[in-house]
Amino acid sequence: MRVISGLISAAITLGLVYLLNNPIGSKVPMALGSFLSPQTGFWQNASPINEDFSGLVKNDFLKDSVNVYLDNRLVPHVFAQNDNDLYFAQGYLHAKFRLFQMDLQTLVAEGRASEVAGKVALNLDRENRRLGMRFAAENTLKEVEKDADAIARYTAYTNGVNTYIKQLTKSSLPLEYKILNFKPGEWTNLRTMLLLKMMAKNLAYGTQRDIANTAMKTVMGIERMNILYPQVNDSLIPIVPKSTLFEKPIAVNKPVTADSIYWNANIKVPFINEENRPDANNGSNNWVVAGSKTKSGLPILCNDPHLEMSLPAIWYEMQLSTPNSNAYGVSIPGSPYIIIGLNDSIAWGVTNSQRDVLDFYTTKFKDDSKKEYWYNHQWQPTKLRVETIKIKGEKAFQDTVAYTVFGPVMYDKSFVADSNFADAALSAKWVAHHTGDDGESFYKLNRAHNYDQYLNAIKMYECPGQNFVFASKTGDIAIWQQGKFPARWQGQGIYVMPGQDSTYNWQTFIPQNQNPHSLNPARGFLESGNQRPVDATYPYFIPGTYITPRATAIEEKLTSMNHITVEDMKTMQSDYYNPLAFDMVPLMFKYIDLSKLNNDAQAYLNQLKNWDFKATPESIAQTVYQLWMSKLQEKLYLDEFEKKVGDSVQLIYKNYYFPTEQTTMELLKRDTTLQGTVDDKTTSNKVETISDIMTAALTDVTKDLNQLSAENKLQWTKYKDVSVFHLLKKALLPFARTGLKVGGWNNTINAVTQSHGPSWRMVVHMTNETEAYGVYPGGQNGNPGSKFYDDYVDTWAAGKYNKLWVMKAAETSSENIKWVIRFEK
Repeated sequence: MRVISGLISAAITLGLVYLLNNPIGSKVPMALGSFLSPQTGFWQNASPINEDFSGLVKNDFLKDSVNVYLDNRLVPHVFAQNDNDLYFAQGYLHAKFRLFQMDLQTLVAEGRASEVAGKVALNLDRENRRLGMRFAAENTLKEVEKDADAIARYTAYTNGVNTYIKQLTKSSLPLEYKILNFKPGEWTNLRTMLLLKMMAKNLAYGTQRDIANTAMKTVMGIERMNILYPQVNDSLIPIVPKSTLFEKPIAVNKPVTADSIYWNANIKVPFINEENRPDANNGSNNWVVAGSKTKSGLPILCNDPHLEMSLPAIWYEMQLSTPNSNAYGVSIPGSPYIIIGLNDSIAWGVTNSQRDVLDFYTTKFKDDSKKEYWYNHQWQPTKLRVETIKIKGEKAFQDTVAYTVFGPVMYDKSFVADSNFADAALSAKWVAHHTGDDGESFYKLNRAHNYDQYLNAIKMYECPGQNFVFASKTGDIAIWQQGKFPARWQGQGIYVMPGQDSTYNWQTFIPQNQNPHSLNPARGFLESGNQRPVDATYPYFIPGTYITPRATAIEEKLTSMNHITVEDMKTMQSDYYNPLAFDMVPLMFKYIDLSKLNNDAQAYLNQLKNWDFKATPESIAQTVYQLWMSKLQEKLYLDEFEKKVGDSVQLIYKNYYFPTEQTTMELLKRDTTLQGTVDDKTTSNKVETISDIMTAALTDVTKDLNQLSAENKLQWTKYKDVSVFHLLKKALLPFARTGLKVGGWNNTINAVTQSHGPSWRMVVHMTNETEAYGVYPGGQNGNPGSKFYDDYVDTWAAGKYNKLWVMKAAETSSENIKWVIRFEK
C-alpha cells in the first residue's frame, strides 16, 4: 500500500508542478495522458508483492550458458563459464534493476542533462564539457581498445545492457522515463568510461581549491594562508606509520620566477557558480586488523565509503563467479566488476586519497576567436571543440571550447559572467584527462589470491587516487595509496599557475613504488579516514583537502583494542564519538564570558558540561556544539572577505571558504588572535578578543536554538533530518526516505550528515569459510514500485547488517534461492 500511495502522490505532485509552471497552451513536457494510462503509465511500475523475477534470456552474444540465482534480498549470484558471458550477464542485470540510474549519470557526465531536464541544466552541461569529461573518456577508451581482452569484456558488458534495453516496451519502461518523457539511449563502451570519469570528478575535482585560494591570497597574504590553511595539521596521524622510511625522491625544479609571478602575483580569477561542486565530505573509512589483535587470530577488514546517499543507491550488491574466479561485493551500475568486496582468498576496500590532481593555468588568447594562445614565446594553435548542447523545449546551444597544451580552457569570458575576468582565461590540467583502464585493477583484484597479486592489480590504477586496504587468509594486511600523482615542487598547484610557457607544467609523476604504503606493521593494524597519508618527512609536496578527526578516532580505538571480534568492528563503524568536540569544548569554556550570557545561553552551555562527546541521535549537546562552532567560524573568518562600503558590508570575493574546524581548534591552542582573524574588521571602534567572539557566537546561536526548541528540533537527529533522496531530488520527494533516526557528523566515524554518509558498510572476517557482512542505505531494485527499492534503509539506519552469502556452485538447491534467470546462446 505504501508503494501505491507513493506512486499516486508522485503523480499528483508532478501534475501540479506541470500545471503551476506551464502556461495554458504550451507543449506538455510530460505526456500526462500516457503517464496516467492504466495500460502503459505509472501504474505498470507498481510491482506485486510476490513478483517473479525468474526468466530466460537467449542471445547470440553468449558463448555458453549462464545461471543467475537471486536470493531473498534480490542479490544475484552469477555463475558463468567464461569472463565475457559473466560481464554480459552483469550488464543485463545492471540494466534490469538500475537502468535509469546508469542512463542519467552518464548523460550528466557527458554534458547532456539539458536534453532531459531543459535549460535549468545548461550550466551543469557546459561545466562538464568544459572540464573535458567526454574528452577524458575518449582518451581512456583509446587506451582500453589497445587491450583485446579488456575491450572484449567491456563490449560484453555493453551488449548485456543493450539486450535488456531492446526488450523494453512502453509499459515496462522504468518510472522515471515516463515522468520525464524520454527513452533510454543505447549503451556504449564510451558511456562506461564516462561513468568512471564521473566518479573521478566526484572524488578528485573537489580536492582542489586553486581558484579560491588565488583570490583569497590577495586578501590574506601568503604567510597567513600557509597558517590558516595548512597541509599538515598538528594532530595528524598519517595512514602510513610515522616511523616509515622513504626512498630518495626524483628531482623536480622550482621555477626561478615562482616568487614574482606565482607566490606574489595578483592573478585575476573569476567568481564561480559552485552549486555543482562535488561534496567536500566525499571520503570514507577503511581499516584492517591483523590476527595478532583479533580473538580468532585472523584478520578482519572493514570499509565504509562516504558518498551522497541516493535512491536508487550508488552500489549494487552481487556475486560474480566463473571456474577461475569468485568475487562478491558491490558494483557500480554502468561498469563491470566488483569494486569493493572479497573473493575466496582476499578482501579489499577503498577510501579517497583527497589528493589534488587538477591544476589551473592562466591562458592568453590572441583574440576572441580563441584559435591561438601564447605559449613558449610564440602563438600556438588551439584545438577548438564545438560543443552542441541540445536543450529540451529550446534551441540547441553551441559552446566552443579551446584546448591548450594543458587541457581544456574551462573558464573564459564566454562562460563566466564576471566583468573583472573579461580578458582572462584558465586551462584545466587534470590527471583524469589521460589515464588508462582503471577498471583493469578491479578485474585483477577480483581474481587476486595474495599480497603480490593485490599489488600487481592496483599498481596500474590512476585516478581518482584511492587508499586500497587489503587482507588475506594467509594473514597479510596492507594499505597502498594508489594513483597517478604529479611530482610537485613545494607549493606547486595550490594557486592558479602561469600558463605562458612550460616552466610551471608538471615535470613528471611520483614513481608508483614511492606511493605511501605499509605491509604487516608491528602495531597490528592499518587505517585511513581521508587524512594526509604521510607526515612531513615524505619527500614530495602532496596538496589536498585532508580530513583529520575521523582518523584520530579510528587510531585511538584500534590502538587500545585487543581480542577484536566482528561485532566489535560493526559497533565501531556506527561509533558517534566526536574527537574534535573533545578537544574544542574545553577551549570554548575557557574563553566564554559567563557574565554576558542570558539564562537561555547558560542553559545551553550546561548541556555541554556533562556531554560524553557522542553525536547520538538524541543528543542536544551535539546540536548546541555544532551550531556554536559553525557560528564561531563565521564570526572569526567571514569579515576577512568583507569590506565596508558606506553603511553596508560587501563581500570582496564570493568563493571564499573557511579554515577547517580542526585548524581553528589547533590555532586556538597556541594563538588567541588566530592570526589576527579574531578582531572584527567591520567594526572600527573596538578590537575584539577571543572572549568577545566566543561569547557573541553563543549569544547569536541561542536565538537559533530557541527557535529549534519551539519546533521540537533540538535533538541532533531532528535537527539534521537525515534523508536518502531519489536521484531526482525533491522532484520525487515521495520516493525519498526522510527523517531517519541517525546521529553522527563528518568528523565522527559514523560520518552521516543530512544526505551524505556511509554508502556501503562492509566487515569481512578472513576465516576459512569467509564471514562477511554488509549493508547500504537503499535496495537492489531501482523501481520505486518494488518492495526491494529501499528495504535496506532501516537496517542501515539501525547500524545493523545483512550477512553476505557467498554461494557455492553446488548450492543450487539452497532455500536462500528465490528466483533463477537463465542465459542461453
